[in-house]
Amino acid sequence: MIEYVKGEIVELSPARMVVDCNGLGYEIHISLTTCSAYRNQASGKIYIYEVIREDARLLYGFATREERELFLLLISVSGVGPNMARTILSSMPPAELTDAIAAGNESALTLVKGIGSKTAQRVIVDLKNKVKTVAGKTDGAMTAAGYGEATDEAVSALVMLGFQKAASQKAVQTILKKSSGKPDLTVEQIIKTALKML
Repeated sequence: MIEYVKGEIVELSPARMVVDCNGLGYEIHISLTTCSAYRNQASGKIYIYEVIREDARLLYGFATREERELFLLLISVSGVGPNMARTILSSMPPAELTDAIAAGNESALTLVKGIGSKTAQRVIVDLKNKVKTVAGKTDGAMTAAGYGEATDEAVSALVMLGFQKAASQKAVQTILKKSSGKPDLTVEQIIKTALKML
């Protein structure tokens, strides 16, 4: 199994990155937290979780070991796969997620798209005592250069997370209209809000 990939960051979006490691480009699926950590960096070291299926070989990447540990805990819960775990980690920072699980805050988890009451309860029951050992502290933010760029990046990330393009565009445009007085709105904030709307 691959422990980490270290190299030049060739592409970076809120849902994926491509890292050139000695001429070999690795496509890595990431969360918003990880995207924030590598924004404006030319190179980096990304911790990896590898999924090998009959039809695909996927790499999920994380800025810290703590975020990867939290991801591994999430996918150990029945009904939570890698994509859902990534969506959960994109909806709230690891530290906030850890606090929500440890406190048994079911309502915070059900705000995440695709997480119903039963799944939230399973996550809490299975992980309540385990998350105390995980201290995810990454909570960066990337500022959008402009609304045009923010819209494209946010919609692209939502589509990669499995949402319809038309619905994603509508949600992002609604968010930008409501927050027209906030020029410092980040792409992560747009996506997190959209995840609650879709």
